[in-house]
Amino acid sequence: MSPFTGSAPRTEKWRHLDYAVDAHGVATVTLARPEKLNALTFGAYADLRDLLAELSREKSVRVLVLAGEGRGFCSGGDVDEIIGATLGMDTAQLLDFNRMTGQVVRALREAPFPVVAALHGVAAGAGAVLALAADFRVADPSTRFAFLFTKVGLSGGDMGAAYLLPRVVGLGHATRLLMLGDLVRAPEAERIGLISQLTEEGDADTAAQALAQRLAEGPALAYAQTKALLTSELDMPLAASVELDAATQALLMNGEDYAEFHASFTEKRPPKWQGR
Repeated sequence: MSPFTGSAPRTEKWRHLDYAVDAHGVATVTLARPEKLNALTFGAYADLRDLLAELSREKSVRVLVLAGEGRGFCSGGDVDEIIGATLGMDTAQLLDFNRMTGQVVRALREAPFPVVAALHGVAAGAGAVLALAADFRVADPSTRFAFLFTKVGLSGGDMGAAYLLPRVVGLGHATRLLMLGDLVRAPEAERIGLISQLTEEGDADTAAQALAQRLAEGPALAYAQTKALLTSELDMPLAASVELDAATQALLMNGEDYAEFHASFTEKRPPKWQGR
């Protein structure tokens, strides 16, 4: 995403989610409607879309942690505020809404920093897709996924799920999960690759923050380019992927971090990564 901004000032407060960033560049976005199992509203989707765009332009954040307050991560779209409201929309309005939800997923995948989802309890519907779009899914044993879209009479391929899920768990598992919408508990989710790290009960937030700190202390530019290549090369033939890898490495070999590694190795000290 382009770092160039227009006249609009930076958003100081987000109404539909909690946002904080620490001195190391670790930002934490918390879905904060615990009484509704963090069910998403139109405003929450829009805030996520706009916040991710701002953070991607500013390049001040090195890692993003996406978490949920209370008993679960996210139960999906609010039944009254979204599902009920969409019944009164015309096709143009429905298309705008569905495009917005997809823009959130694209923003998570295209952000120039790693995204860590801290999961516990339910991650259902749109909540499951938000977790899926993260780079790392850190979950405790209470976590359970459910891609519920067919259970409300819609396509299982919502918000890019039919694109992302087969690439994470394989086509067979993705077909089962998206068509049937069955609950997937943590042990099975770990077995099929839907969970990156399974923690002890109640430890997902702490483990996610620890991973985020590790990533924040690492070579940010190398991570950003690795994420970009992982996303871009999903649909590329091998020859194009190898060429893109070569061009990327040539650019990074001109960077300060590459020279810093050599200096630190020679001087027998840890590298001081600058993200440049």
